[in-house]
Amino acid sequence: MKKITLIVILFYNYSCFSQCDGRYQNEVFSFVNKTTINYSDVYSDIDHQMDIYIPDGDTYNNRPLILFMHGGTFYAGDKSDVNCVDFCENFAKKGYVCASVNYRLIPVTQILLFLTSNQVQYQAVLEAVMDTKSAIRFFRKSYESGNIYGIDTNAIFVGGYSAGGVNAIHSAYIDNITDLPTSPINVQNLVSNLGGIEGDAGNYGYSSKVNGVISFAGGIQNLDWIDINDEPIVSIQGEDDLTINFNCGPATNNPAVLELCGLNQIHPIADNLGIINDKLIFYNTAHSWPLAGNNSSQFTQAIDFTKDFLYPLLPCNNVNSNEKFSNNDRKIIKITDILGREIIDNKNNIILYVYDNGEIEKRINIGK
Repeated sequence: MKKITLIVILFYNYSCFSQCDGRYQNEVFSFVNKTTINYSDVYSDIDHQMDIYIPDGDTYNNRPLILFMHGGTFYAGDKSDVNCVDFCENFAKKGYVCASVNYRLIPVTQILLFLTSNQVQYQAVLEAVMDTKSAIRFFRKSYESGNIYGIDTNAIFVGGYSAGGVNAIHSAYIDNITDLPTSPINVQNLVSNLGGIEGDAGNYGYSSKVNGVISFAGGIQNLDWIDINDEPIVSIQGEDDLTINFNCGPATNNPAVLELCGLNQIHPIADNLGIINDKLIFYNTAHSWPLAGNNSSQFTQAIDFTKDFLYPLLPCNNVNSNEKFSNNDRKIIKITDILGREIIDNKNNIILYVYDNGEIEKRINIGK
């Protein structure tokens, strides 16, 4: 009877996963369409434009969305950077909608001030975060106005490279103005003057919440901002990265710049808090590995790793990573993958625990 139950449940699980129709893991489209729009209803300039990539000929209207931000130390970079274009085209060909998003940058005349003033650094990052939140709200606003981009608002992910990764992490993980310090710089007051935690870039009245974070060589300014309710995160970083320190250190390896903490500090905390997470470390590698886009084997490896991380989180899989079971008397007799093949560890993304009472528990375990 247990074998029959296993077969039935495995078939049920397989049918759930097949609801993605083969999308989101492999390239199912050969071409993509790109549209450039101004996403803010307050500002109209190059800093508030994004390129939206949609699979050519796709008829789906409930696709997951990724917003990806460029690097450039918050004073350089653009949505047309090679790694941004290649990231978005890769994911659009898999069936996603992907947006390469510009955000406010420090003017050329203020770069020296930015590199020496922590207050200016805080303001630059916070303005970028506020722009990203406005871009997220743009898509939810568009969804309610007819969903012309065909997105699923329950599957919005935010990511980026370098400064863009910093932007993405802070967009998701700064939850309240009270998270921010008041000394030696009153950052709470700075945020209030910029329009509050949701910022001044418009599309108000819509949520800026996301369902996951993608960090290519990004980091967080304060590890205390990571809490048990935070979104899943996948990070890819070089072990020798000092531009955004693999552990913790001043950004750009400049003592005058605010400290950032990278992959090696973020993920142990995520593990301890039970946040869904995974990481890919490139050994003997510094910061610039994504710059060449698809021409870099590390970049394409990072794309595949990110794709595999996101896939179990998508609504089309009907997976609840927080399933709880109350029967404490049962014993595990087997651990299998979704095809019923027995495994000896729990590093698969999706695994089934088979118990002696005939129950089967489905879990997402992200390998460490």
